[in-house]
Amino acid sequence: MLQTRPRTRFPAHQVASASQAVAFITPNWFASVMGTGVVAVASVMLPVHFPGQRVLALGFWALATAILLVVTAATGAHWVRHRAVARSHHRHPVMTHFYGAPAMAFLTVGAGAQLVGVDIIGQRASLAVNAVFWTVGTVLGLSTAVAVPVLLFTRIEVDDDAAFGGWLMPVVPPMVSAATGALLVPHLPSGQWQMTLLWGCYAMFGLSLIASLVIIPLIWGRLAHRGVGAAVMVPTLWIVLGPLGQSITAANQLGGVAGAVDPAYARALAVGGVLYGVPVAGFALLWASIAATLTVGAARRRLPFGLTWWSFTFPVGTCVTGLSALATHTGALAFTGAAVVAYLGLLAAWGIVAGRTAHGVVVTGSLLVPSASR
Repeated sequence: MLQTRPRTRFPAHQVASASQAVAFITPNWFASVMGTGVVAVASVMLPVHFPGQRVLALGFWALATAILLVVTAATGAHWVRHRAVARSHHRHPVMTHFYGAPAMAFLTVGAGAQLVGVDIIGQRASLAVNAVFWTVGTVLGLSTAVAVPVLLFTRIEVDDDAAFGGWLMPVVPPMVSAATGALLVPHLPSGQWQMTLLWGCYAMFGLSLIASLVIIPLIWGRLAHRGVGAAVMVPTLWIVLGPLGQSITAANQLGGVAGAVDPAYARALAVGGVLYGVPVAGFALLWASIAATLTVGAARRRLPFGLTWWSFTFPVGTCVTGLSALATHTGALAFTGAAVVAYLGLLAAWGIVAGRTAHGVVVTGSLLVPSASR
């Protein structure tokens, strides 16, 4: 289904020489940008400091930017040279949901530019990059939030047990826009411009949150009635953490900038971010425990590597930023400790997944050929 690759050696240079390097580029390749970029954002938002922290964040942002450029170019070439294959993704019952990944990739890299890229490209350029990338990511995200569910409802046939973590991918981008839009609010002209962006971000927060609250029970119900299913799909369970962690981040980030926009709501929105974030963090901990247990069980049955493994990164990264925001707004050391633990887990997950991905591209070329299960 999702990028489960054969184990035969197939050197990447042979793929390229056969003009097949971009033949099977799928939307979920942008998950590698999300997973790398969120390490940069999480590093700079962490409520503790360590030597080389900002340099580390800068390195991850630069790498995420490079991957974004490569994957975007490869996707463009894929559409030009293999249009029939590209169009087939629209009606694929699994792959179509990953059209939300490009939007989140742009949003994550844009936020990283303003938070840490400023160190090398300057404030004006970093702000411009974030503004452009935020606009592109928001337009793409709002489009997928509408288009993918419509396709699911009208064009794609799914079984009763089809719900999986990937169903959240097209509806989460507006939540990422809400969280990252908070970075842009203070830089807009005061008055209607700031007010429009602030309340627009809150509207996207609600859009994504309510859609997620519809989908998550479907995933829970599928697990209860149909079981875990194919091992290759187990990593997608971690995607549930995405809207949870990102919504905590958004609620607190927006609450933090509301005072400069509308003092009448400032205190309520700031407190609301904490009152919302703490209970959701509790459920995120529950889900992380369930997902970890199921992942360990799948690993014991031999968990095959695929691009679904990037689900171990971005969702965990959103939990790091959410917990960091709670630590900043409450001063509670418990949230600081939880953010550090989640951050260490994020670094470990990224190292494993990035290493396996690089091996599948450079050494074996197995990620550049069609999966046996597609």
